[in-house]
Amino acid sequence: MKVIQRLGIGLFLIGLTIFTIMPFLGNYKLNEELVLANTKDIHQVKMAEILTPMYGKTYSSNFSFISSFKDNFNAYNDALKGESKWDEVIWDDYSFPLAQASVNSPVRDNPWLFMGLSIGLAVLGGLMYNLPKHKDEPAGVKNNGIFHSSMKNRGWMGMITGAYLILFYVILYWFPAYIVNQVWMVSPLSMILSGNPASQWFLYGTIYTLAIIVMGVRMFRKYRGNKYQQLRTASVMFFQTAFAFLIPEILVLLNQPYFDFKNIWPLDYDFFYDYQIDTFLSAGGVGMFMLIWGILLIIIAVPLFTYFYGKRWYCSWVCGCGGLAETVGDPYRQLSDKSLKAWKYERVIVHSVLVLAVVMTGLTIANYFSGFALLGNVTNQLHSFYGFAIGSAFAGVIGTGFYPFMGNRVWCRFGCPLAAYLGLVQRFKSRFRITTNGGQCISCGNCSTHCEMGIDVRWYAQRGQEIVRASCVGCGVCSSVCPRGVLKLENGSTEKRINEMPIIIGNDSIKINA
Repeated sequence: MKVIQRLGIGLFLIGLTIFTIMPFLGNYKLNEELVLANTKDIHQVKMAEILTPMYGKTYSSNFSFISSFKDNFNAYNDALKGESKWDEVIWDDYSFPLAQASVNSPVRDNPWLFMGLSIGLAVLGGLMYNLPKHKDEPAGVKNNGIFHSSMKNRGWMGMITGAYLILFYVILYWFPAYIVNQVWMVSPLSMILSGNPASQWFLYGTIYTLAIIVMGVRMFRKYRGNKYQQLRTASVMFFQTAFAFLIPEILVLLNQPYFDFKNIWPLDYDFFYDYQIDTFLSAGGVGMFMLIWGILLIIIAVPLFTYFYGKRWYCSWVCGCGGLAETVGDPYRQLSDKSLKAWKYERVIVHSVLVLAVVMTGLTIANYFSGFALLGNVTNQLHSFYGFAIGSAFAGVIGTGFYPFMGNRVWCRFGCPLAAYLGLVQRFKSRFRITTNGGQCISCGNCSTHCEMGIDVRWYAQRGQEIVRASCVGCGVCSSVCPRGVLKLENGSTEKRINEMPIIIGNDSIKINA
């Protein structure tokens, strides 16, 4: 089995290496026809004029191509800005579509081959490594050396992994022109699903989904024998694959709006943006259904399901961010900061993001129904700020890139506005809690070690005290790793909730529903 796992690691590294070197393959050549075909109607003539010096030249790399593009494009805009001719400035960034159209490379000519050699080998290698994992170990999870691993405890392997993830997210969000070969690689798959060429977001969705599937297999192996963890893992794999990846693409193929039915405001922060509302309203009955569905999720599904099941119904069973955290991020869950100081920062930051999302949405709706007479284009600037600071930098770069540094739930703990909304309901009006039997606790610390949300579970367990915390996502791993069965995920009467954190002697009336 060790031989198979080593071979799996080798295949994964080969696939990752090929994926990484793709941006350096091929050359770039631009002409007027490509410019006219890949720019907006209002910019076609001017863009064709601006980029005239690039016509007919062959660029040996995307770095030289993008550098030349920026020199010409920025020179035009800078001259207008210097003269305060803001209405004539071209604010759209055409570097990605023009680089994608101009590239001539073996990846563009043989996309399926390179997809197999990169993503395919990485997936195969991951499965070969994960399937035999834990085979010779007894069922159950222990602190088996996780704090002595260079990958899992901020060692050199973890640092390299984190740096790679951060670099990938930075390029994906702000410099996609450098990964046009990777986008071309998945274009045939995009054509099959949606009938459209791939974008960087389709590339990301493909990698994201496959990562959850491969690391979901690892979760099945690691938590074998635990029905709750098996079902929870299967759930996040299903919702990501079907609802977040396949269904939205198929909707586009059927000429319907792209829509993730499991995404909920305020996590789906652009749900009430003017262009989204116009898209829903212009899509007929299907679009109206999507709009009503999204609103019903916010005002009915969230409070109702959270009342009965706590925030776990979404954060640990449905959410794509949670799905990635629970699968890909699972090896890093022990890195979450359990200190009181971290908890104080967490409460302030996550609820500040929620307030910002609510204020932004309120202003957006008011401005929309006033015909943009209230604030004009100010809301667009607010949208740009939120999208950059929260939607991209926080949720993407920090939220995932910091797995090896701060644990797998950085975004969920400190940034997700929906987690904050769910947490408020869970904290004050929910039947969900984690009950403890202090008399059985041996203070081994497994529960606190494996808590991804930074909760010192052992502190509660030692005192026999119920755990009612807004941040708890109900993943149940603390219960799974407890060698004495001290912890149980339960639903009970709201009259039995702990609000002032007293020590409980008995709770026989609470019914188990885990």
